[in-house]
Amino acid sequence: MLDFPTMIVLMIAGASAYAWWNASRAAAERAIVLGRNACQSAGVIWLDQSVHANGLKPRRRDDGWLGLERSFRFEYSEDGIERHVGRLVLFDDKLVSFVGPRRRSPDDLAPLGTSARVTHVKHDGF
Repeated sequence: MLDFPTMIVLMIAGASAYAWWNASRAAAERAIVLGRNACQSAGVIWLDQSVHANGLKPRRRDDGWLGLERSFRFEYSEDGIERHVGRLVLFDDKLVSFVGPRRRSPDDLAPLGTSARVTHVKHDGF
């Protein structure tokens, strides 16, 4: 049987592991929402319906404490044939970097050889 101090250490280790897993899962779910919304907004196909964690590093918060910056990648297609990679970085649960599909502007939709004059473009955040 385990003695009391060993039991306490095991309980703290278990709670820490659960907190780590829970924070990782919450960040991945936030990345899924952001990736899906970006693809919808740009009118492209979000492939595989998932994101893949590909980086983790400590970063100092404004209040001086350390936080974690998590990087994710996802794939999308403009035509259903070619795959493109998008990347996003979350610090805590805030989006700090995004590379991927962008909203199409009226200039992108104009036929080749012509130019559409844009007087006002509204851009909503994700």
